[in-house]
Amino acid sequence: MSALGHMLESRGFATTAIGLVRYQMEQVRPPRGLWVPFELGRPLGEPEDAAFQTRVLMQALRLLERTDGPLILEDFVSDPPGWADRVGWQTPWDDAEGDEEPAEALMAEMARLRPAWDAAQRRFGRTTVGLSQLEPSRWPGFLGALLRDELPVVAQHGTAALSARFLCDDIKAMYSEAAQGVGPAPSSRQVEGWFWRRTVAGRLLIELRRVAVASENSGLKTVGGRFFVPGPHIPAG
Repeated sequence: MSALGHMLESRGFATTAIGLVRYQMEQVRPPRGLWVPFELGRPLGEPEDAAFQTRVLMQALRLLERTDGPLILEDFVSDPPGWADRVGWQTPWDDAEGDEEPAEALMAEMARLRPAWDAAQRRFGRTTVGLSQLEPSRWPGFLGALLRDELPVVAQHGTAALSARFLCDDIKAMYSEAAQGVGPAPSSRQVEGWFWRRTVAGRLLIELRRVAVASENSGLKTVGGRFFVPGPHIPAG
């Protein structure tokens, strides 16, 4: 995008960009850029917060008035709204501990999750679940095979690495949507903290990352290290 920005600038069009990783912006050097300290995937802040999103867009657009480049990099003026806990939100449950086999534990947890997830789909009229091309009923068995260092493959994806990545994306999406199904909407920090520290699914994805990083399969090693677990939730050591 920075290369495209410079190309457009050379033809007389002013450009501006919004970025989430400051180091990357410093390296690729867009003509103008606004760095925002938000969660990856949310360059404008929290969903459903039009007023805050407008503030972000207006600050980025005001950079178009500046001509003191070649590199103009400005920081957004406020903390991300997702850092603040939302009053009144209740977690669906807090029982990630148990001695069951991983697939059985996940299946049982997903059964408890289902009513909240169904409520979220009615509430928002959509779901982002579906990347894995697997029915949710197949997720526990597929994840269990991955944890045993097997390499199951979804035919549509062609490799165990992509199959595992999209399965992890679907699991995280389902739990995130379910957390918003009933009552006040939580902040992103509340959802993240609940999922990674207080659910069977979060615990198993952290374990899956460990298995993937140690795998002899280079594709699984790569996607496991980069995509399964966000940096703040990777256990030390």
